[in-house]
Amino acid sequence: MIRALLCVGLSSLLLSSCRQDMYNQPKAKTYSQSEFFRDGTSARSLPAHTVEYHGAGESEVFSTGLTDGFLITQLPAPLTPTPELLQRGRERYDINCAVCHGLTGAGNGQIVQRGFPAPPTYHSERLRNVPLGHFYDVITNGYGTMYSYASRVEPVDRWAIAAYVRALQLSQQATTSDLPPNEQRTLEATP
Repeated sequence: MIRALLCVGLSSLLLSSCRQDMYNQPKAKTYSQSEFFRDGTSARSLPAHTVEYHGAGESEVFSTGLTDGFLITQLPAPLTPTPELLQRGRERYDINCAVCHGLTGAGNGQIVQRGFPAPPTYHSERLRNVPLGHFYDVITNGYGTMYSYASRVEPVDRWAIAAYVRALQLSQQATTSDLPPNEQRTLEATP
């Protein structure tokens, strides 16, 4: 008798788990009719006042570094190349980038000295001629053996780093005549 009850209990337990509720759940399938809505469409417009995922106030140019499919050559609005932005870029560069790229951008960071393949120097002709958006894109998406830093570095800091890298590049080719007059006087007055 106990054996029969056990058999019936196990059978009912096994048969109850044969339902396909999780497999056959109601959902909107792409490009198909929907029973959820009266008009039968599955693609819905966003509700009014919905904020985009990447945040309010960030334009597509700011978050991708692209305009009309091309990398941008200057900082996107609302950023401007100020000493504060370059200082922030230097701080973020020293934290996130210098370990591989080196403090001067020559590609001779600490990890390279320990046997990791060297990244290209920022001072090569190829990288001196790339648009500013290239550096933002590489920080965001990675390139070669460099992985994406999108989850580690905020977009505004990525732009600050890109501006600082461009300043590093310019610093290697600069002459005193490239400096503003007040900086030239300060440099000449220094013993």
